Amino acid sequence: MSWQQYVDEHLMCDIEGSHLTAAAIIGQDGSVWAQSSTFPQFTPEEITGIMNDFAEPGTLAPTGLFLGGTKYMVIQGEPGAVIRGKKGSGGVTIKKTNQALIIGIYDEPLTPGQCNMIVERLGDYLIDQGL
Repeated sequence: MSWQQYVDEHLMCDIEGSHLTAAAIIGQDGSVWAQSSTFPQFTPEEITGIMNDFAEPGTLAPTGLFLGGTKYMVIQGEPGAVIRGKKGSGGVTIKKTNQALIIGIYDEPLTPGQCNMIVERLGDYLIDQGL
């Protein structure tokens, strides 16, 4: 299966009539493996900030998580494994695998829990595959 198929079929899948606003699989070096057409243009500095928070959990909390120029308030995640951000009625979930970052961005009517499930389930599968 291609990386684009993972984004199209697993991350952008239909959940009770809704789906993520945008999704991507990005290498830990910031290279784009696959993304939805709606995924925002991000900067290398934003990916570096995310990777730093995985290495030292809590570093993004004071400043917020930036992705595509959008600032998200960092909320409870799993240190070193999952970062979650909130902005208004939407947010972002980022799951770290051995080689990549699985990123899902959502807005209502999708719930934070549904976004977490979509992103983390694919991330766990890829970790099981050694990726």
